[in-house]
Amino acid sequence: MAMKGYLDEYEKLVIRMNTPRVVIDNGVCSSATIVKVDSPRGHGILLEAVQILTDLNLSIKKAYISSDGRWNMDVFHVTDINGNKLNDQSVLSYIEQSIETVYYGEDIEVNGLTALELTGTDRIGLLSEMFAVLSDLNCDVVDAKLWTHNGRVASIIYLKDCTSGSPILDPHRISNIEGRLKNVLNGDNNVNSAAKACVSMDVMTHVERRLHQLMFEDRDYEKRSKRHERDPMVVVTVQNWAERSYSVVNVHCRDRTKLLFDVVCTLTDMEYAVFHATINTSSDQAHLEFYIRHKDGSPISSEAERQRVIQCLEAAVERRASAGVRLELRHPDKQGLLAEVTRTFRENGLNVTRTEISTSCGMATNIFYVTDANGNGADSKLIDTVREKIGLEWLRVKEIPSVIHKKGDGEEEQQTKAVLVSLGSLVWKNLFSFGLIKSCS
Repeated sequence: MAMKGYLDEYEKLVIRMNTPRVVIDNGVCSSATIVKVDSPRGHGILLEAVQILTDLNLSIKKAYISSDGRWNMDVFHVTDINGNKLNDQSVLSYIEQSIETVYYGEDIEVNGLTALELTGTDRIGLLSEMFAVLSDLNCDVVDAKLWTHNGRVASIIYLKDCTSGSPILDPHRISNIEGRLKNVLNGDNNVNSAAKACVSMDVMTHVERRLHQLMFEDRDYEKRSKRHERDPMVVVTVQNWAERSYSVVNVHCRDRTKLLFDVVCTLTDMEYAVFHATINTSSDQAHLEFYIRHKDGSPISSEAERQRVIQCLEAAVERRASAGVRLELRHPDKQGLLAEVTRTFRENGLNVTRTEISTSCGMATNIFYVTDANGNGADSKLIDTVREKIGLEWLRVKEIPSVIHKKGDGEEEQQTKAVLVSLGSLVWKNLFSFGLIKSCS
């Protein structure tokens, strides 16, 4: 009995040692709430912390990431979407509890829905055809996300049976749904489109992380056409610091929500470990610097690998960049609603570049980012025409949410677009501790 009691206390000690310590401070910085996370090293732990913050639609204005041996010390300067400090105690408690428990692998429940993963070649009217097929097959789309990038499309759709409201489990019916959707994704018998449509078996992965993975697996970062030129505002450089066996990655681009999540997600899924990082935002610009190695401790070893990292990070930044006009549909849910709305888009020459579908308490809340057929901004008269056909009270034009920077946020020097590596910054990061970064600067 004494030995059992000793083991119980030892297990408790191990749990305490491996549980992240989260400190939230609202008094140190005048323009942001400071979230400090002290945790054992582990692949993906940084991503999980960033994921929790971004899922709350918080803006990460600055961040300092450092590791000392097998321990991480991460500090995030965060605000709400309006650029204000976090004062809601329930939000602060949620952040603290979530970061401390996510390391024990909480389950993600699909709640009685069937999940489909789709990838293929993007084209005008594709979303309309997909939803028309699902409506014809008596499938109710409860939730969905769709991204397009570089002529490719990836989507995760959660379905249930329209009649029974139950998940779709019959293998023959599932096979029929997959086959019909794959035909749509293949388009005009394009055998080179490499379309995929299948029931997702990976229900544990965060949806937006899974979208990044689907795009990566589909190699959307390759083979740009003239119609899908890269964003010149996104600058990525990768250089090696041989003396310390680090590869130094710099990303400079427009600031936006979830930017840090997208970059860290890609580095993590490419099997790189982040040892040190500094994230700074000023005005509408963001500069991210990462010191990375492979999981085995080695830096990037070839020019081909270096170019691949650059391409993949450029794609990660661009995928969520919101091209077009943001339309929000709030409408009582009904069978075929999405097919009707997207058909109206298609018939009036609107192309959907990104969408988020959700349904709650019988009300559908759907967000569409639309352009004209050439990928340019849609004419306001055309938008008005579409709104009149769908219903002015149901479909509204919404401003694309921008990252708000308070006046005090621009005190640092503007980062240059050349994004040159400063070796001195690494020395600083290796020496910093929580006590050295308590000020807002």
